[in-house]
Amino acid sequence: MDYYSSQITKLIEELSKLPGVGTKSAQRMAFHIINMPSEQVQHLASAITEAKNNIRYCKECFTLTDKEVCPICSSDRRNHKEIMVVENTRDLAAYEKTGRYEGVYHVLHGAISPMLGIGPNDIKLKELMQRLQGDVEEVIIATNSSLEGETTAMYISKLIKPTGIKVTRIASGVPVGGDLEYIDEVTLLRALEGRTEL
Repeated sequence: MDYYSSQITKLIEELSKLPGVGTKSAQRMAFHIINMPSEQVQHLASAITEAKNNIRYCKECFTLTDKEVCPICSSDRRNHKEIMVVENTRDLAAYEKTGRYEGVYHVLHGAISPMLGIGPNDIKLKELMQRLQGDVEEVIIATNSSLEGETTAMYISKLIKPTGIKVTRIASGVPVGGDLEYIDEVTLLRALEGRTEL
């Protein structure tokens, strides 16, 4: 039995299709949107439509942008000889928030996963190899420390090593504030192997 009119139900259904949004959250959002002033609803709808119509891949690093080349790739203050390879645009944003990385990025838009049928040709690896034809000194592989991320890192490393370009992998290990007794063995081992001198 439907509790709401068909239009409210449809709005809730559409909102619940968003990642991380369950039925209750979708209901709250739907009623919030319905109670918003019409002008704010128009701005929201317009922002969604414009983003969908205007966002594309940067022609150099393949992050999402509304320009042909993203602000990071077009900046002359960035070190274009250092490329950090990440799985998605959210990972790029996470590194940018640190304010410490001064190189450029390459967004793969996924990771190799034979179980899901995702192979090297399904992510932006060819484009990465084309970028390495230019003046590149180091490739930092910053894929996730999941099985897929590790597989992708190993694959990229084997592709790049013969070119003579330096290939590094981000360290991973114990999170700040983490208790050692609750951390899995693989994470502890990576923390030990990636140790630095004090």
